[in-house]
Amino acid sequence: MARDTTSLPHRLQRRLGRCKQELGKIQIALLGSVIERFMPCGKPGCRCQAEPPQLHGPYYQWTAKIDGKTKTLRLRPEEVEDFRAWIAEGRRLEECIREWRALSLEAVERLRGDHR
Repeated sequence: MARDTTSLPHRLQRRLGRCKQELGKIQIALLGSVIERFMPCGKPGCRCQAEPPQLHGPYYQWTAKIDGKTKTLRLRPEEVEDFRAWIAEGRRLEECIREWRALSLEAVERLRGDHR
């Protein structure tokens, strides 16, 4: 059974509590990015083949590295803001995890008596 953490300083307990609350607020959380692309179509005589080219678009896509592989989804224009918000939540989640780990390390050092 894990050791009781109620002996930790109040400041550390508060920060861990805030982390728990923050994690509880996070819903959909993605990594990756949304990019806007302009592309040629390749049809002879199209404006995208002119000099200077007038490319088609914007087209939006979400790209992320998942299990070592790049995943890409083409997005509809009405999905772009949702994906950007979900990516922001993903960054918030990563920050919460980093803070939780740092606080956990501090807690372990205190519980072991390693703090100065």
